[in-house]
Amino acid sequence: MERLKHECGVALIRLLKPIAYYERKYGTWRYGLDKLYLMMEKQHNRGQEGAGVACVNMDAPVGTEYMYRERAEGTNAITEVFKRMDDSFVGQLYMGHLRYSTTGKRGLTYVHPFLRRNNWRAKNLCLCGNFNMTNIDEVFALLTQQGQSPRIYGDSYITLELMGHRLDREVERLFVEAKEKGLADQEITRYIDDHVSMVNVLKTTMPHFDGGYVMCGLTGSGEMFAVRDPWGIRPAFYYWDEEIVALASERPVLQTTFNLATDDIKELKEGEALIIHRNGEKCLQQILPSQGNHSCTFERIYFSRGSDLDIYHERKRLGEQLTLPIMKAINSDIAHTVFSYIPNTAEVAFYGMTDGFRRLNHDVRVEKVVWKDIKLRTFISEGAERNDLAAHVYDITYGSLRPHEDNLVIIDDSIVRGTTLKESIFKILDRLHPKKIVMVSSSPQIRYPDYYGIDMSRLEELCAFRAAMSLIVERGMWQLVDDTYRACLTHPTAQNHVRAIYEPFTVEEINRRIVEMLRPNEMQIPIELVFQSLEGLHEACPNHPGDWYFTGHYPTVGGVRMVNQAFVDYVDHVMEKNR
Repeated sequence: MERLKHECGVALIRLLKPIAYYERKYGTWRYGLDKLYLMMEKQHNRGQEGAGVACVNMDAPVGTEYMYRERAEGTNAITEVFKRMDDSFVGQLYMGHLRYSTTGKRGLTYVHPFLRRNNWRAKNLCLCGNFNMTNIDEVFALLTQQGQSPRIYGDSYITLELMGHRLDREVERLFVEAKEKGLADQEITRYIDDHVSMVNVLKTTMPHFDGGYVMCGLTGSGEMFAVRDPWGIRPAFYYWDEEIVALASERPVLQTTFNLATDDIKELKEGEALIIHRNGEKCLQQILPSQGNHSCTFERIYFSRGSDLDIYHERKRLGEQLTLPIMKAINSDIAHTVFSYIPNTAEVAFYGMTDGFRRLNHDVRVEKVVWKDIKLRTFISEGAERNDLAAHVYDITYGSLRPHEDNLVIIDDSIVRGTTLKESIFKILDRLHPKKIVMVSSSPQIRYPDYYGIDMSRLEELCAFRAAMSLIVERGMWQLVDDTYRACLTHPTAQNHVRAIYEPFTVEEINRRIVEMLRPNEMQIPIELVFQSLEGLHEACPNHPGDWYFTGHYPTVGGVRMVNQAFVDYVDHVMEKNR
């Protein structure tokens, strides 16, 4: 409903045969580019603010370009990037990226891949990633202590500079080694190019980072890699055969692009890297010790494409498990209830929900009540006019239920900020005059911000937090706020102290307060919220236990520190407003 943004989508392709092989077999030198284009389009859902592509041609003669990059902004960025690619973009290594900003920073400067140039091929580094780092201040301090002066303060550039520094040291190590072997001039260069160890580079770079990431990179000498965070927060899937190595953020992307079965594709493990050497040798290396499986649940609920075999069934189970609480909310009146969903990501959960009722031998009435219209150009307006336009992003099917007789049960994948419910959904559903609206979320209450790649970083954005604070104010529980504030200041990394804010209240109490907050003033119809339970979530997605946005159990120290700081910032802001 409230379209969350998410960093990001990645795609890698390494051709293992000479370019002439693909020309003979597939009729074009663009085989790698064409496959990269398809992989990126199939991940368009993961980033619509920008796109970029990088390429390395290991056969390029000295004095000519061998490392290319193209980037563009906007929803048509993929098309724009590939339009610009002429015959110069021939190569063996291809890397693509799709971007959503979760930091608010815009502009081509922030579009991946990022490129670090040098006259030594082995020192050229190009990076892209699906990541958010929570300790960028510490890494920045490390770089400046070393004497570096990064041009931009941002996790992408700082990551590039830190890894680039370690790559420089690796090249210098090999230079000394080559000299000791009696090599000189171009012999030294060839020795360096043939012996660069990305394992060394990654093992001396990645321990400095706290966050969720899949980091991908190319070097000018022909090294390629992708490394996953040791908590397994962000996903990466790969495939290789005699012709290619490929990696993407989602499994169906590889299945469709290369016509593969589900079992053909593997997932990078926590802290593991896929490395392809310039000679085409490929391997998996454990870069960091696994910190346990904390795979992001939101990937399963919302971000990843529902065409994945496992995700499809998980989303159906999420919907099915809500059958009994929905039955309670409608007082078992199936005969006078219409079931529907918010398009488009909640559709699969809707199928699971209705299957659950049918398994109980209930013949449910289903309708497509809500339609998502074209994206209105609300940027041309301001204030109330903008809100009025935003309210029309969704529309309804008139006559889809009997006025004042039928309940309406409508499911969505999540309820985050509640803005769209208040400004649009509830208002348009009110026009149908249902007897009661039961708003269902296939995920639990989102109580805490995410700091690993989803654009919800402030507590006050979350309707569950605002509801809890409203109850605290109403009941005069100021001591709880003061105690939590002091704990966040004095012990910022010990634990998530913000969890204490929710402890006095039941889920139902918070639900009722959310309804009071989000109900439009002119609306009189009864509304009830039904959220997925934590137990139901983990039963549906047993292999993806990362649930910090629901429970507050952040897997990294950086996440804990940031949520505590978010509460301090919130209280300081409220106090400043009330002075």
